[in-house]
Amino acid sequence: MRRRLGLLVTLLLASSPALPAAADPPAGEPAYPLDAIPRAVSPEGEMRCPEVGLVDYRGTLLRYKPVIWVNADFRARLEALERAARDTAVEIYGRGPERIVQLGGYGCRRMREHPGWLSEHGLGNAIDVEGFDFGHLARGATLPPGLDPAFANGFEVRVQRHWAKKTGHAAVHARFLRALAVKLIGQRDAFRVLLGPGYPGHQNHFHFDMAPFRMVQIFEDGALLQAPPAQP
Repeated sequence: MRRRLGLLVTLLLASSPALPAAADPPAGEPAYPLDAIPRAVSPEGEMRCPEVGLVDYRGTLLRYKPVIWVNADFRARLEALERAARDTAVEIYGRGPERIVQLGGYGCRRMREHPGWLSEHGLGNAIDVEGFDFGHLARGATLPPGLDPAFANGFEVRVQRHWAKKTGHAAVHARFLRALAVKLIGQRDAFRVLLGPGYPGHQNHFHFDMAPFRMVQIFEDGALLQAPPAQP
C-alpha cells in the first residue's frame, strides 16, 4: 500500500498525464466515502463530474464568506478547519475570526497541473482559503501579552498579503497563518492534501482537500512546512 501511495505522489509531482483511477487511503487512516470514486478523466474535451451529494454550508463554529458548496462528507473536515482556525487565533489574537474567506468549494474541472486527473473541487471535496476576517475584541476581553493594542480593532488576514511578512503587524498575521498551517498538517481529522505558498498557483490561498493520498506542499522561505514530531 505504501509503495503504491508513494508512486501516486511521485506521478503527481512529475505532472504525468496518466494517473491511476484510485488509490489506497494513507496508512493508518480509515477509508473516506469518496476514496473509491475514480479520478482519471480525459485530458481534453468536455467533461462531466460524478454526481455526488452537495450541500450549502455556512459554517458551524465560524462562518464562510461566501457560503460554500461542498460534498456532505467534506463538511466534517471543514469543521476541523474551523476549530483549528479558532484555537490558533485565540492564542495569537485573543479571539477567533468572524469569517473564513474562501475562493471556492465545488467546481467541476480538471486539475490545472494534471489535466488527466479530476480536481477534488469536482467532487465538492476541497476548499480554497484566501484568508480570515476578524471583528473587534469583545468588551471585557484582553489581548495576549505583548500584542499591540491596535489589534483590538477589526482587521483582515490574507495569505497573499501576509504569508512572507517579517516585520510589523503583518508579521503577526504571518505567524497566525503559519501556526494554522502547521496545526492542520498535524491533524489527521482535517485534510490529506494541503497546498499553499511555494506550490505553483497557490501564492494567494491555501488549498485543502481529501484526495485518496497524502500530500503537503506549503513552503516558508523555501523550506517545506512540517508539523512538529508527535509527543511520546
